[in-house]
Amino acid sequence: MRILTSLGLTVILAALSLASFPAVAQDENRTAQILLEEIIVTGTKRAGGIEVQDAPVAISAYNESQLDAMHLRDLQGIGYSAPSVQLEDIGTSRGTANFSIRGLGINSSIPSIDPTVGVFVDGVYLGINAGVVLDIFDLEGIEVLRGPQGLLFGKNVTGGAVLLRSSRPTEDFRFKGKLATETGDNRYLSAVVSGPLNDQWRGKFAAYYNDDGGWHTNLATGADHGKAETSMFRGALEWTPTDASGYLLSVETGSSDGDGPASQNEGLYGTDNFDFSIDEPGFYDNTWNQLTLEASYDVAFGDGEIINILGYRDYESRTLGDIDASPFFIFHAPARIDQDQLSNELRYAGSFDNIYVTTGLYYFEQDLLYLERRIIQGGALDITGGGNQQSDTLALFGSVDIAYGDNYTLNLGARFTREEKDAQIATILFNLCTIDGGCAAVDFKDSRKSTNFAPKVGLQIRPDDDTLIYGFWTKGFRSGGYNMRHTAAAIPNQGFDDEEQDSFEIGMKRDFADGRVRINAAVYHNKINDMQREVNLSDPVVGVVQLIRNTADATISGIDLEGTFVLSDSLLLTANFGQVSGRYDRVGFDLNGDGVVDNADKELKLPRLAPRSYGAQLVYTRDFNWGGLTVQGSGYRRDPAPYTDNNLGSLRAADMFGARISADLMDGRLSLSAFGKNLKDESTIGGDTQLPPNFAGGPAFAVPSLRGPGATFSPLNKGRIYGFEVIYSVE
Repeated sequence: MRILTSLGLTVILAALSLASFPAVAQDENRTAQILLEEIIVTGTKRAGGIEVQDAPVAISAYNESQLDAMHLRDLQGIGYSAPSVQLEDIGTSRGTANFSIRGLGINSSIPSIDPTVGVFVDGVYLGINAGVVLDIFDLEGIEVLRGPQGLLFGKNVTGGAVLLRSSRPTEDFRFKGKLATETGDNRYLSAVVSGPLNDQWRGKFAAYYNDDGGWHTNLATGADHGKAETSMFRGALEWTPTDASGYLLSVETGSSDGDGPASQNEGLYGTDNFDFSIDEPGFYDNTWNQLTLEASYDVAFGDGEIINILGYRDYESRTLGDIDASPFFIFHAPARIDQDQLSNELRYAGSFDNIYVTTGLYYFEQDLLYLERRIIQGGALDITGGGNQQSDTLALFGSVDIAYGDNYTLNLGARFTREEKDAQIATILFNLCTIDGGCAAVDFKDSRKSTNFAPKVGLQIRPDDDTLIYGFWTKGFRSGGYNMRHTAAAIPNQGFDDEEQDSFEIGMKRDFADGRVRINAAVYHNKINDMQREVNLSDPVVGVVQLIRNTADATISGIDLEGTFVLSDSLLLTANFGQVSGRYDRVGFDLNGDGVVDNADKELKLPRLAPRSYGAQLVYTRDFNWGGLTVQGSGYRRDPAPYTDNNLGSLRAADMFGARISADLMDGRLSLSAFGKNLKDESTIGGDTQLPPNFAGGPAFAVPSLRGPGATFSPLNKGRIYGFEVIYSVE
C-alpha cells in the first residue's frame, strides 16, 4: 500500500499539471498498447516461438518497445520488475552475477561455481558468472523464466533462466540512437544501423559507449570512486538464399575497465549509508569476444524447422580489490580470469496432427583459468594460488506435447546429460603460482564424470480462449565441480557433487474484461538434495576461507503473482508480488561454525532467500498537438535476506522508487526524457562477507545470537540518480 500510494501521488500530480494543455482525442493509450501488446517468446524452443500467454511456464517477457517504454537500463533493473527475482552484481568485480530466482542463488565470485540462473545470449549459454551483468543494449527482447528449465536448457537453471535476444538485421533501413547523462558524471550513448544489402543479404552494426565518472566518494582520499569506461560493438550479417533457409552470423567485442569495488566495512560505518574509506581504489579490466552462427532450415517432415546454433566466447578479467574495506593495508586481492567456451545446439521442432515435437543434441566445452593473489598485513604475507578447470558436456533432449481436443494438452519430455570436469588447483596458502605466469606446480588434481536424467510431465487445460491452466513435475540439476579458490591448508581440497532438484508447479494465466485486465499466478514446491553452498568463514591469517560443499537438503515453496490493469485510456497499472519460504530438511555440515553439526545449523535461514518482494508501476500518457507525453512512477520492495550460510552476513532490504517523464516529438522519431532512480537513496550491497576481528572492524562472532558489528567486506551499489535521455530513430 505504501508503494501504491507513493506511485499514485507521483503520477496524479504530474497528470494534473498537464491538464491546462490542449489534448487531442485518442482511442487508446499508446503506452498501454506497448505494455500490453503480444510478445512472442522463444523459451519453449518452438519453431517461430509462441505468445507469452500461451507458454506453460512462469515468464516475464519484454520486447524492444517495452524495454524503451519501461526505461530498463540493465539486468539488475529487470530484477526489480518481476516477482521473486534478484539479478544482482556481487560487487567484488564489476559484472559478476550472483543471480537468484525463487530463493535459489549463489554467493561468490569464484568462477568455478556454476549458477542456479543460467544466462543465454542469442541462444548461447554463458559458462561463468563473471562478465554476465550486462547493460541492456541493442536488444529485441528479454525473457526471465522462473523455475527449473532443465528440459530445454540443461544444467544450471534450477532457479530459472534469463534469455537475451539481440536485434536482427532488418529488411528496411533502420537507425536508432540514444544519448543520456546521469548524476555521478555518467554519460552513455549507443547507435544501431540496420538494413538490406541486396535481395538476400541484410546487415547490422551497433555500438555502445559508457563513461562513468563515479557516483561514490572515497572518504580516505576525497576522490570520486566507481569510475568506469565501457565500449561494445556488434555486427550481424543475415543471408536468406531461399524462402526455406537462412543463416545469421553475429559477432560482438567489448571491454570495460574502471575502479575496484566501493568496499564498505560495517564495523567502521554501520549500514544504511554510503560511507567507506579504503587505501586501495583497486581496478577491474574486462574484455570479451563472442561469435554466434545460426542456421535454420524449413523441412517438410512435420512441417518443421531444423536450427543449429554454434557459439564461441572468450572472456578475460584482471581485478584488484580492497577486501579489508578500510583505510589500512590489511587485505588486498588481485585476481585473473581467462575463459574460453564453445557450444553447439542442433534441434528440430515440428508437428504431426495433434502432436508437437521438439528434440535436440547439445554440446558444450570450456577451459577456465583462475588465479588469485592475497596480500595480507601490508605484504607481510603475499600468496598466490588457483589453477585450471576443463569441462565437457553432452546432452540429448526431447519434448512432446499431445493435444486432446481444444482443451487439454499433455506435456512429456526428458533430457539426458553427461558431463566431465578436470581440475588442477594450487592451494593459495602454498604460494605456487603468479598472477601473470600461472602455476609452477599444483597440490590437487582430480577429474569427475557424472550423468543426469531430467524428466518432465505436465498438463495444460484451456477452459476458454482467455485462460490457461498448467501444472508440471520436473527434475533438474546444478553441476558439481571444484573450488578454485582453495585457501585452507588444514582442510583438504575436494570436489563437490551435483545438486539435484524435484519441482512441482501449478499456474494460471488469464485475461479479463476484453483484455484490459491480465492476471498470471504460479504456486511451486521445490525439493533440493545435496545443496551446494559456498561457506564463508573469517580467518585471522588469510582473511576469508571459502569452502564449497554439498551441505544440506532443503525445501523451498512460494507463489508468484503478476497483474496488468488498464485503468483508463490514459492510465495503466502493472504490479507483481512474490512470496517465498524455505527450510533445511537435513544438514550435514557445520554451517554456523560452532564446531558441531546439530539443530542450530538446521534452524538457519537459507542465503539469498528474501521472503517477500512486490512492486507496481503506474503509467499515464496524454497526446497533444505537438506530440505525446508520458509520466511513469514505479516502486519495488524486497525484504532483507541472509547472505552467508551462518547468517552473520545479510543483504539489506530495498525500497526502490523511480519516476520518469517523456515527451515524444516528430511523429515519435524523437523522444526526450527526464528520470530518477532509487529516489529514496537506498543503500544496498552486493554481498556481506565477514572478516576476522583483527581486520579493522571490532569483534566478529561465529554464533548468530552473539553477533556484534564486526568487520565486513560489503560492496556498495549506487544511490539516488537523476538523468536525461534523448532517443532518435528512423525506420
